[in-house]
Amino acid sequence: MKDVTRIPAAEPTGHIGIVHLGLGAFHRAHQAVYLERYRQRSGDGTWGVSSANLRGGVALVDALRDADYHYHVAEYADRDHVTLREIGVIEETLFSGRDAGGQWGLDLDALLARLVSRETRLVTLTVTEKGYFLNPAEGKLLRDDPLIAHDIDQPQAPRTAPGILVEALARRREAGLPPFTVLSCDNMPDNGKRTRTAVVELAACGNTELAAWIEREVAFPCSMVDRIVPAMTETDSARLAELGIDDPNAVVGEAFSQWVVEDDFPLGRPAWEDEGVEMVADVAPFETMKLRMLNGSHSLLAYLGALDDIETVFDAVSRDDLVALLHRYMLEEAAPTLEMPAGTDLEGYAEQLLYRFANDSLRHRLQQIAMDGSQKLPQRWLHGALARLEAGADVPCTALGVAAWIRYTLGVDLHGNAYPVDDPMATTFKLLHEAHGEDVGALVPAFLELDAVFPSALARRAEFAEAVVAFYRRLASEGLDGVLATLSRS
Repeated sequence: MKDVTRIPAAEPTGHIGIVHLGLGAFHRAHQAVYLERYRQRSGDGTWGVSSANLRGGVALVDALRDADYHYHVAEYADRDHVTLREIGVIEETLFSGRDAGGQWGLDLDALLARLVSRETRLVTLTVTEKGYFLNPAEGKLLRDDPLIAHDIDQPQAPRTAPGILVEALARRREAGLPPFTVLSCDNMPDNGKRTRTAVVELAACGNTELAAWIEREVAFPCSMVDRIVPAMTETDSARLAELGIDDPNAVVGEAFSQWVVEDDFPLGRPAWEDEGVEMVADVAPFETMKLRMLNGSHSLLAYLGALDDIETVFDAVSRDDLVALLHRYMLEEAAPTLEMPAGTDLEGYAEQLLYRFANDSLRHRLQQIAMDGSQKLPQRWLHGALARLEAGADVPCTALGVAAWIRYTLGVDLHGNAYPVDDPMATTFKLLHEAHGEDVGALVPAFLELDAVFPSALARRAEFAEAVVAFYRRLASEGLDGVLATLSRS
């Protein structure tokens, strides 16, 4: 018999103060939950949300409209303890991406109008790392990307999140309205600063005065978000049906949730601190801790596990050798690179992460985590690895991870099973594998020379390249079991 807590949604108010870009599962299971809880507790109905999907199709937008914008979030502490929340704080859904017929911006005019509304005081984003169109290694705007090139040429019909923000801010400036605050909720270091870079550099391509105004007047606070929200599966839907929930828009996640936000909101904000949000002056230490320890560990499991045909995070941490690898990585390679406030218990944090990974109620697929590795690895592994190498330390766990990632991009696991490689640079990876084949001594340096991914100072470290080559070869000859057994003895 499951222990189920059911919490209905608050009544809608019709007041929208927040526009969100990126109507995905994480937004619906994280920011929207905090806002729903805040509305229920405070009675403040001024912070309703208009959520826009920029890619992924119009189906979800329509499905939420059909459900009067209500959906459920199932928060699992474990398989037998779940909280079912009904969420109603999203009061409008829009679509501004490309539909199945190839048409762009179905609701773009409505989205821009909502962004220019005097009621809109805050814009939040979950568009993934690649949605900012920044070089992952250097953090500069990818001006040659076709979508960014379009937004430079046709700024009034933008197709990207940075382009939408630039056009909306331009219209607010022309109307004499103060700018909204822009809050990134994506897993990037200095995500507010990186968002500012993308927006200002794009604005400067067409209007240097607008770019200077944005640089001077717009607040881009940083944030750190944390909650494991796997993609929904048929199994998840069946489990919810057993609880009486027939909701095609439902989302599942863990009970744990964290949000750390830089407190810089010139037009005001919800009193999030009443719901457990940590409002701080500097998010960077928490952000880096989470990226390198949690997300870095997830990536290790993703590439090593996917190569050995392991399906989920739970399956992976059911193996003692992979748990030992994560312990070593977190405490010997990630934690020493962090500068945390006094009293932070990094060993305790590592143990908490392993406990969360072992939540048997979640089916967090490793292939989902493995997506977009070219965009994720610099902040999760590479900058920390460079710091450790420059301090005279070794980084065997990271070198193994990089070797596994390069091997993963081949699209075939160690047992011969094929899978799609979902990454903006997938074509580049395919060409490198075709060019070098099984010549690992040439293949690995060719990957390390990808300056869009690898910091040049790390690519030049001969000992790092040699370690990656050695692990790549050992994965092929010894398999995952052999590599982990050998590493545990070193």
